[in-house]
Amino acid sequence: MEKKLLQPIQVGNMTLKNRVMFPPLTTGYEERDGSIGPRSLAFYERLAKGGVSYVVIGDVAPVRTASPTPKLFDDAQIPNYKQLADTLHAYDCKVALQLFYPEYDVPGVGRMIMQAGAARQAAAAAKASGDEAVAAEKTAEAEKITREAYAKLHHDMQHFVSEATVEQLNQIKALIAAAAARAEKAGIDAIEVHGDRLLGSLCSTILNHRTDAYGGSFENRTRYALEVVAAIKEAAPSLAVEYKLPVVTVNEDGSLRGKGGLQEEEALAFAQLLEKAGVDMIQVAQANHTGNMGDTIPPMGSVPYNWTLPVARKARALVSIPIATVGRVVSVEAGEKILQDGDADVIGYGRSLLADPDIANKAASGECIRECLNCNKGCVDAIQGRRYISCVLNAENGDEATVFIRPAEVSKKVAVIGGGIAGLEAARVAAKRGHAVTLFEKSDKLGGQIVLAAAPPRKSEILRSIEYYEKILPTLGVDIRLNTEATPELVNGFDHCIAAVGAHNMELPMPVENSRVVSSWDVLSGAEVSGRCVVLGGGLVGAETAEYLANRGLQVTIVEMMDKIAATESSTVLPLMMGDFTAHQVQQLVNTRVDHIRDNVIYAVNTADQTEITLEADTIVNALGSRKNPVDTGAFTCPVKLVGDCSGDRTADIASAIRTAYHAANAI
Repeated sequence: MEKKLLQPIQVGNMTLKNRVMFPPLTTGYEERDGSIGPRSLAFYERLAKGGVSYVVIGDVAPVRTASPTPKLFDDAQIPNYKQLADTLHAYDCKVALQLFYPEYDVPGVGRMIMQAGAARQAAAAAKASGDEAVAAEKTAEAEKITREAYAKLHHDMQHFVSEATVEQLNQIKALIAAAAARAEKAGIDAIEVHGDRLLGSLCSTILNHRTDAYGGSFENRTRYALEVVAAIKEAAPSLAVEYKLPVVTVNEDGSLRGKGGLQEEEALAFAQLLEKAGVDMIQVAQANHTGNMGDTIPPMGSVPYNWTLPVARKARALVSIPIATVGRVVSVEAGEKILQDGDADVIGYGRSLLADPDIANKAASGECIRECLNCNKGCVDAIQGRRYISCVLNAENGDEATVFIRPAEVSKKVAVIGGGIAGLEAARVAAKRGHAVTLFEKSDKLGGQIVLAAAPPRKSEILRSIEYYEKILPTLGVDIRLNTEATPELVNGFDHCIAAVGAHNMELPMPVENSRVVSSWDVLSGAEVSGRCVVLGGGLVGAETAEYLANRGLQVTIVEMMDKIAATESSTVLPLMMGDFTAHQVQQLVNTRVDHIRDNVIYAVNTADQTEITLEADTIVNALGSRKNPVDTGAFTCPVKLVGDCSGDRTADIASAIRTAYHAANAI
């Protein structure tokens, strides 16, 4: 029987060929002016090629903003969006624009930014002409206006919702309607109303402190959102209208998660009003406005899978229009169960489609799918850092037009040495290209350091990356030889070799006498540890090792030479880790350099004030980093390419390991 995920569904006047939706994500792929350029177009076309039936372009502003998001505020932009619509329609993929307005005075902040820019230009001109006094004056003016602009922005993010005049709200509504009309002219299929941001702030009992017709009662707080829906339907009557309904959910400790939007009871009542207003589909989602994107796009292990589904289920029982659900629906099986149970009608696979854009096609063909880890390393961190998004597991994100697996002109025998993440990806790509691949792994299992990375709290989901290769490689004909060391005698019969032999825990660089020292690798592998533990090194591995030990009831201190613990951890994960450290009373010593270790006593110096520090320990954990394992390429007669940890001066993270392996295998 065909999966329900692959069955069509009617949404307004749109027929979606299946239930696989790409929900709105800020990609950063757009051009500086907000247009859909070649990189962005190729990304969305790749989703359509993969079988997605419905793509929502996230955060499309109906006004010129400084934010790096798509924009549709001028008729001259219509052809650009028509190209997008035409491209996706060629694959029977419908496209929606998520129209949103930020919760600040965009024109006001914009004018200040332009004034600051003009002052900087005047300063540069004065300096070029030799007038240092005017240059200094204009530079100071630019800095002053910039500070004022950011102060206004910060103020508005908290108060604009309550201070905006009715005239301003009417102007914003008109801008949104005008953008919808342009979308209709461009051949776009639907508008998704961004129910968060300004609209969600107005709906919110937490953020909305107005005393006029847009504040106070439920009817008043939802009034503007319904007016926006009506304005869109009037301006673009042929388009379907979807509404992203942000719900303020409740955490395990009883605290509220999110500020903009509505709590469950009101959200369900509002869903019914939206249906009466002519909305064609409702996407039940997590409310935002918390300052941490991890609240809306949570990392692995932090909340249950699809934690907003209980509200979606209740909404579906109250309305007759389709309900879409999003948020940590990782697998096809999970999405299919939601549909079969009647809890929702459409599944939003956001991060999952970054990891594997072919979810729909593979669900039909039976090919195994590379599932998202929910690590937030390449996607959410990039959004918060104003960089373009990319999945750590997918070397093609953002470069779909130029980076793809190319069939080999001649099939060759390829040896891959090492069964860690880099070796596994190299084997996959080489085999996909048509090469005959043999993978040598000297231990009795695949995974390498990924197995260690899965040991700390909340990190077990990272094992999905290895499980994917264990499933896919046999179907590609890869000959996997465990417990086999790849000697030159074994490898020299191959045409090419890719070496992914990884790294090892580095030795302590300071003098050590008569002390019990274990490596972080040994600890995460299950080595017996007891008593007071001092972890030397507060990088990501050291911090995770410390959390691992603390959760086993041990007294833990972290010693880090830099001024921050876990500096490279995801910004959505770091608060969880720090909360765990607080709960388990993990002591954190930063700006601390270890001089020597003797008789299980660590002698160190605080580099900020030069005070001496002495720490007694029962177990000292070496987490100061790793060193690449050497490869004697001269011992091999076939060409050898190094990838992953062993390939550079610094050891690699997952993203680097995947990418070096992908490109090496794609170049054979």
